[in-house]
Amino acid sequence: MNRNGEVVPGDELPTDPDLPPGPTPDSASTSASTSTPPPAGSRPRGSQRVVAAIAAGGALGGPTRYGLGLAFPTAPHTFPATTFTINVTGSFVLALLLVFILDIWPPTTYVRPFFCVGFLGAYTTFSTWMVDTDRLIAAGAWGPAAANLLISLAAGVAATSLGLSLGRGIAARGRRRYASRAAGAEAQAGAGSGSESGSGTPETIGGRR
Repeated sequence: MNRNGEVVPGDELPTDPDLPPGPTPDSASTSASTSTPPPAGSRPRGSQRVVAAIAAGGALGGPTRYGLGLAFPTAPHTFPATTFTINVTGSFVLALLLVFILDIWPPTTYVRPFFCVGFLGAYTTFSTWMVDTDRLIAAGAWGPAAANLLISLAAGVAATSLGLSLGRGIAARGRRRYASRAAGAEAQAGAGSGSESGSGTPETIGGRR
């Protein structure tokens, strides 16, 4: 990474932050030739728990979106405002939450699969966005169809950028606050040690003690 924390060519990033870094090609070939393959159908217990966390999040995210659709129905042949709001808010929360998970909170295993992959993956909907657009086109509502296609995409990107910027700002503020506290504690410790060392030597004024 460069000084701004941006990824540059040559950086090796993990495919999934919840999984340990994979072996290098050399070590992978060596281990493959010396180790026996795992039994067919076997899966580590940790991955099963991650899948369970994703399923639990999805079981909550899907009904949440369905409930919002029932509570705020959209009239036929009009702009699907409910689906639009769901996708935009989901994009914002996903971006913000990822910054908190990766840069602010302590390392976790199940928070990202539960909230980001499971809940928000089921809460947001690409398929309904496309189905609504197709129905509007079939009904001859070209204006709402174009607005749904273009505005939803632009608003989703903007919401994602806003979530990332807000999360990174909060992370930077937390780092500055931590650095100032550490510097204050170090200065206080230095002042305390200086006073202790000074108190052991009697102070002389005008040749008198």
